[in-house]
Amino acid sequence: MKYYFTLLFLSFCVLGTSQKKYPQEYFAPPMKIPIVLAGTFGELRSNHFHSGIDIKTQQREGIPIYAPASGYIYRIKVAQYGFGKVLYMKHPSGHTTVYAHLQKFSPEIQEYVKKTQYSKQNYYTGNLFPAEDKFVFEKGDLIAYSGDTGSSGGPHLHYEIRDSKTEKIINPMHFGLTAKDTKSPSIQKLMIFPLDKDSRINNSNNKTIIPIKNLGKGNYVAEHFTASGNIGFGVSVFDRLDDAPNKNGIYSLQMNVNGEKVYYHDLETFSFAESKYINLLIDYEHYAKYKNRFQKTHKVAKNKLSLYEDLVNDGKIIVNPHENYKVDIIAKDYEGNTSTLRIPIKGVESSPIMYEKDTTEYKITTGKFHKFTKENVSIAIPKNSFYYDTFLDFEVENGVAKIHEPIIPLDKKFTLTFNTSNLNATQRQQVYIANVSKPKYPRYVSTKKKQNKVYTNQKSLGSYTLKYDSIKPTISLVNFSNGKWISQNKTLKVKIKDKESGIKSFRGTIDNEWILMEYNHKKGILTYDFTDKKLVGSKHIFKIVVSDNVGNTKTLSTTFYRKE
Repeated sequence: MKYYFTLLFLSFCVLGTSQKKYPQEYFAPPMKIPIVLAGTFGELRSNHFHSGIDIKTQQREGIPIYAPASGYIYRIKVAQYGFGKVLYMKHPSGHTTVYAHLQKFSPEIQEYVKKTQYSKQNYYTGNLFPAEDKFVFEKGDLIAYSGDTGSSGGPHLHYEIRDSKTEKIINPMHFGLTAKDTKSPSIQKLMIFPLDKDSRINNSNNKTIIPIKNLGKGNYVAEHFTASGNIGFGVSVFDRLDDAPNKNGIYSLQMNVNGEKVYYHDLETFSFAESKYINLLIDYEHYAKYKNRFQKTHKVAKNKLSLYEDLVNDGKIIVNPHENYKVDIIAKDYEGNTSTLRIPIKGVESSPIMYEKDTTEYKITTGKFHKFTKENVSIAIPKNSFYYDTFLDFEVENGVAKIHEPIIPLDKKFTLTFNTSNLNATQRQQVYIANVSKPKYPRYVSTKKKQNKVYTNQKSLGSYTLKYDSIKPTISLVNFSNGKWISQNKTLKVKIKDKESGIKSFRGTIDNEWILMEYNHKKGILTYDFTDKKLVGSKHIFKIVVSDNVGNTKTLSTTFYRKE
């Protein structure tokens, strides 16, 4: 049963007077299964911090999700990627909870969403904002079922808690949610960064990976090395919980120099706007090349993250000649399990090094707009797209535009344009832009067309070229055949696929009336649920039209027989 929650708001005011910053018993766990995490809050992801926790659902879908506290659903969305099917719930405590990658919603929400989908004749809803009094739930009421929709890598519940006013995301573990964890973080590698041209690491001005040794019980030690000048550190580190093999993120990172704290950050809370600065927290170039993230224990210029506390000289260390230093990097998980890496440093005199000047004819000055053109390709770069002044490599060879290597993070998108005036009408219809930074795996990128040109807005440097798609998508029947009786079927399923530019849209009808087909893009399966609408008669015509991203269209029409 649904109730309003005025009394609950008054009770929260009492909770708010406690000494704890976050209420510990206000939110119940959202599922009645053991809490085992596949992903922790603030975990390092591509171009962002993980904004919630990923709760394992025993490798299956359909586990009931219950309101962790009284509140109302204020936002609903069904999308192909991202969160997939997602609910947003506001609570009188001033917090919002989020439930993503859902299989389906509770019956009353499901009915509301389906009515919207049929009204729009579109599976994807965009953001829906029902009235505050439409979906009001008490603590423990069913609100949804866990799933694997959107950009999920497997069945799980992505769960968030946000401040309703600021929209800042807060680590759900601060609200009393627990997961068994008695293991210390694993420190894998250590990197030392020379921070100016006069700095040296083992007589080199290059960043250097220093071997480390695991002494056991959370203690590590690095090999001795020499240094001089202004240097910084970075570590590759992960955490494992007791009941899962996943490599999860840590909660906090601290650095002491000769016993004094000079660096600290933790993952208590952050905003979506600052999440992109993860690319300045890590060594982005190393990650782009080797898919291994080093978290820096020094703050670089242009980094606007609010995670930092108690920084001394932004965590940078000045190593003087003939002085010895003991540096401790301390990694903790949320439960306080700790690992410490001891780093002994010997200060030496800086020796001179010859440098080659790094220049190209395409210089990026961060505060200026730039446009470069070569052959039939141009790139337009808004000001402040790059964090630092850069000499950009830009060349066009055999139709491939190489815009540097994808090893520099960008703050804004640039526009890449190809002149297509030399193409015939058929080629212009079939053309699209592909990212070919990995030549064996060309990837369609969102392509817009105007007279005599095609263009795309991208945030990744790398190699791009024009490709052509003349092949129609394919459609195959999955759980029925043409001309057959399927009275026992609960669903109707087809598989769709496109080899080149990818699926853009689909439209299914039965007896010329639009039907809601749910798309699982990971398996390429479209599913219609026969409970959506009662069919009249026994003979029915199913028709499906599928288009790819350049407009190639495939139509399949088939007959089936069914008695309700």
